[in-house]
Amino acid sequence: MITSPCINICKMDASSGLCQGCFRTIDEITVWSRLDDAGRQHILADVARRRGEQAPQENNLRSNGNAK
Repeated sequence: MITSPCINICKMDASSGLCQGCFRTIDEITVWSRLDDAGRQHILADVARRRGEQAPQENNLRSNGNAK
C-alpha cells in the first residue's frame, strides 16, 4: 500500500488550492484513503509535477530577496 505524502504541514494555499505541505488538492486529500494504489500513484505523479513547478518560483524569490 502506498502511504500518504502528508508531512503534517496542513495549510491550504488560497491562490493555488493546494496544501502547502503535500501539494495535494482538498479533493485528493479527501479521497486518498479510498483509492487503490493506481489512483494513489496518479496523485503522486501530479504532486511531483507540482513540486517541480513550485521549486523554480521559490528559488526566484530567494535570489531576489523576497523569500518568506
